[in-house]
Amino acid sequence: MDQDDKRTSMPQHIGIVACSAEGAALCYTTICVEGAALLGAPHAHPEVSVHTHSLAQYMQRIYRGDWQGVGALMLASAEKLAKIGADFAICPDNTIHQALPWVLPRSPLPWLHIAEVVAEEAAARGFRRLGLSGTRWLVESAVYPDKLSARGIAWTLPEPAEREEMNRIIMDELVCGMFRPEAVAFFQRVVGRMRGEGCDAAVLGCTEIPLVMNDANSPLPVLDSTRLLARAALRRAAALAAIRK
Repeated sequence: MDQDDKRTSMPQHIGIVACSAEGAALCYTTICVEGAALLGAPHAHPEVSVHTHSLAQYMQRIYRGDWQGVGALMLASAEKLAKIGADFAICPDNTIHQALPWVLPRSPLPWLHIAEVVAEEAAARGFRRLGLSGTRWLVESAVYPDKLSARGIAWTLPEPAEREEMNRIIMDELVCGMFRPEAVAFFQRVVGRMRGEGCDAAVLGCTEIPLVMNDANSPLPVLDSTRLLARAALRRAAALAAIRK
């Protein structure tokens, strides 16, 4: 195999459009650590590039409801990633997927949608009603309902007071690298209530929530949006490489 053949058979280059650091770091680490098993070689993983604007820039726009402005930041990241060779983009941040419909027609790269990846996993595992967690902007949006309803999956939202406390924990603690037992207890209570309302799984719909919640401490099986997106990106990168051979 000559050098050109080796280059074309390599896994595709994954571009990460990051927003908050902790969630993006978990996504990046998952791709790098789990790549070896998929690619069949020790320490192997696809080429990965990450770009992020300051979280403050995103939050200024989110607080004023400027989702087109959020999309403009995402698009700027995608353009930079495309220029350095990324083949497709992922965003390990559920909340800013609200801007993705504005981004997609303008993007130089194709994207994987985090909620679509989660919905696909939920359907494959036979879940019928999901409890949704995340920032208040996420749980009050159509990001997950649109993708879940397309697969005939129902959902339950946090109560208004739960949304506010969940949002506070995410924005004041998790994105700042603070992981407290009180936060774990809070999420356990919310998921427990959702189980009582008929949910059979819980969506960890903020990419930082998997840093405190998992199958071992949750009252319901969890759908870890961060790692599911990373694994979907790995499969796409490896599959497209196989097609090129």
